[in-house]
Amino acid sequence: MSEIAITVAGLGKRYRIGAQQQAYKTLRDKLNDTALAPFRAAKHLLARNGNGNSQSATRNSKSETFWALKDVSFEIKRGEVVGIIGRNGAGKSTLLKILSRITEPTEGYADINGRIASLLEVGTGFHPELTGRENIYLNGSILGMKRVEINQKFDEIVAFAEIEKFIDTPVKYYSSGMYVRLAFAVAAHLEPEILLVDEVLAVGDIAFQKKCLGKMGAVAQEGRTVLLVSHNMAAIENLCARCFLLDEGSVIAAGGTSHVLAEYNKGVEKRSGVALSERLDRTGTGEIRCTGISFLDNAENEIPFLYCGQPGYIRVHYESQVLGLKNIDVAIGIDTIEGTRLLTLYSEFTGQNFSIDHNRGSFLCALPEGLGLRPDLYLLSSFIGNRYGVIDIVVHATTLEIRDADYYGTGKLPYRAQGQMLQAHSWTIS
Repeated sequence: MSEIAITVAGLGKRYRIGAQQQAYKTLRDKLNDTALAPFRAAKHLLARNGNGNSQSATRNSKSETFWALKDVSFEIKRGEVVGIIGRNGAGKSTLLKILSRITEPTEGYADINGRIASLLEVGTGFHPELTGRENIYLNGSILGMKRVEINQKFDEIVAFAEIEKFIDTPVKYYSSGMYVRLAFAVAAHLEPEILLVDEVLAVGDIAFQKKCLGKMGAVAQEGRTVLLVSHNMAAIENLCARCFLLDEGSVIAAGGTSHVLAEYNKGVEKRSGVALSERLDRTGTGEIRCTGISFLDNAENEIPFLYCGQPGYIRVHYESQVLGLKNIDVAIGIDTIEGTRLLTLYSEFTGQNFSIDHNRGSFLCALPEGLGLRPDLYLLSSFIGNRYGVIDIVVHATTLEIRDADYYGTGKLPYRAQGQMLQAHSWTIS
């Protein structure tokens, strides 16, 4: 048997914006299309009779193309655990969909040597009308397993997914958390030789996330291949010996995990400008300049990241060319990695302002209840000003990593589609 599990050579995927894409179709989709074909034909005939130019509008609709992947090449050996990282829109999910044979590449090829199971998004691979039990056997059959093999794993799958009471309920009635638990249990336990996982572990149960990470580690120790896409850098660091960094559809770094993570951080820093004292793209009069941003725990020890809801501080370091400046305001803006503003921490909001009496110093923003942000990487912008205007603004000055923690005290966290913000709250009924 070949030592190479996955070979990718010159892989590219092009999409056309503004034109209907040829989507991947299941057997059920094709049967649907066949049944609806006469109705579509009648609809087009009526449209043509009513307006002879109906098709010309479609032909003339503007469209442009973009490459979600471009010239991607690599090899993954059997038994390796490899991470794929990059910003949203870098091409990570597209790559896994091609490897899973959900979509076809525009150019290049991918060779898969072994039985593959993929967990790409909630809903992938399950039939909503079938029960959990039936879907386990269906997925096992798709993977080429015999019924006796599935029987041997069945109890272990159900116990891992923690859905014993609902195993004979159609999965369309499952919560998203139950769905993902069962989907991961099936994918990990039915002994695929290659397991593809795309960020679906960002579901609202911290304890189960940890169990999944442990299971992926165990799968790797059994000599099976794991390809993991995640924004959880701690998980990538703990599980993967090797990584690929994608940006704008191309592999821009590959190798040992620590090296690739460093390259990823450099890329973010290049976009955000971590060397604040050397940044030229600043706005303001310049009497005071932000020279650094750091993070502290509750004891004011400097730390590289914050946990969800962890009490601590953000320190904004400054240098001032002028002493005696009064009524100074300072702010930190927190954006997603794509640049969407989530939150602004502003001294004016709290009715505080400052006098500058030293050439160097720092502003300290206390976070007594921590930041209500889900685990992810964020961009921070700095602002210093007064009533007369802007003194110093640096957009995307540095990054902040938020890591998993039990924010609500229940072991539950929202998954990505439920939003980035966390807010302490409670419910009653009346």
